[in-house]
Formats: sequence, C-alpha cells, structure tokens
Amino acid sequence: MIQAQATAAQFACTRVSLPRLKALHDSVEEAWRLPADGGWDKKAAAHAAFFTVLAEAADDAVIAAVLVSGGELAYDLMMMAGRAAHGIVINSRLRFLRRLDAGDPEGAARTLEEHLRILHFMCRLAGRQRSERRRGTR
Repeated sequence: MIQAQATAAQFACTRVSLPRLKALHDSVEEAWRLPADGGWDKKAAAHAAFFTVLAEAADDAVIAAVLVSGGELAYDLMMMAGRAAHGIVINSRLRFLRRLDAGDPEGAARTLEEHLRILHFMCRLAGRQRSERRRGTR
C-alpha cells in the first residue's frame, strides 16, 4: 500500500500545475494553523487532506483513487500514532513541497513514502507500548 502511494504521488507530481502546487502549499499551511488544542482528529484530517489535493493534481481517475485511499491510510496512521506525529507530518510535507518546488517528483515521492513508513513504525511502537501497559511490564 505504501509503495502504491509513492508511485501514485510521483505520477501526480509530474503533472502538478502551478495552481495545484499552490493548493498543496495552502493545504499544509491550513493544517499547520489549526490550534493544537482543537483536537488531534481535526489536525490529522487536515493533514490527510493533502492527499486529496495531490489526487486532484493527478488528473487521472485511477491515480486519484490510490491517493485518496492514501489520505485514509495517513489519517488512520496519524490517529494511531497520536499527537506526537504532528511535527513529523509537518516536516515531511515541507520536505515534499521543497522537492516538488525544485522540480524533483521522484524525491517528493520518496519523501512521501518515507513519511508513511515512519508513521507506520510509530504506530507499531505505540501499539507495543499500549500492550506493555496492559500487561504491566512497563
């Protein structure tokens, strides 16, 4: 699933127009500006909306569907990882945009893939910690 997101993102990045690039920047800005005390679910949803904006840039129904599912995956991973993922998500999005601004769709796609893998790893750690607390081994 993560590799499919990276492949779809690379395709979308090769087709992104200036208005769509601005929309991606605006999406990151919007998520960043949400108040920290407003609920992690709202911030995670705003971060996940980035995938929808990227899907619109693809201008391809199949690629868009993959990226929209990536938004759902990212949301689920962010919710499992918890609020600690916020800084990682913002920094990843900014790296993605810097690479895209520099005309490096492959680099942007790698950044997205790394980001999803890190979130997945954070979820595994969070799950392990919850399990240890339930068993009283922590």
